[in-house]
Amino acid sequence: MRAEIEAHPHMTELPAAGDIMRAHKVSRGVVLRAFAVLRQEGVAEPVPGGRWRIVRTDTPVDRRPLEQRIADLIATEGLEVGHPFPSAANLADRFGVSRPTVSKALEKLESIGVLAGGGQGKVRTVRAVPTREERS
Repeated sequence: MRAEIEAHPHMTELPAAGDIMRAHKVSRGVVLRAFAVLRQEGVAEPVPGGRWRIVRTDTPVDRRPLEQRIADLIATEGLEVGHPFPSAANLADRFGVSRPTVSKALEKLESIGVLAGGGQGKVRTVRAVPTREERS
């Protein structure tokens, strides 16, 4: 797997464990041990959703919790109280995570009062603009 990572400098995440098992004809345990070795060597790290990100020294990665990165959108996009917030599907594409992962982050932002809940088919809106301290 290390050879594949070095051969493809634009590769950002490892294939799924099942894909590696089929491609190399190895068991799940072997794949999981390989992931552990890559993590120990600092070559890859797990990300929410069960995937593994390749760690490249030349590419900065924001490792803050997803809800903090989503809350930053309010400031960076100039959203004000009452403005509609991007959908979970839009945020999932933007951050490269699954919609359920985004939904959990949005629920956290709703619980602390940053967003007003939309519910199914309704648009979430900005309830409060977080201060810098709340975002960090």
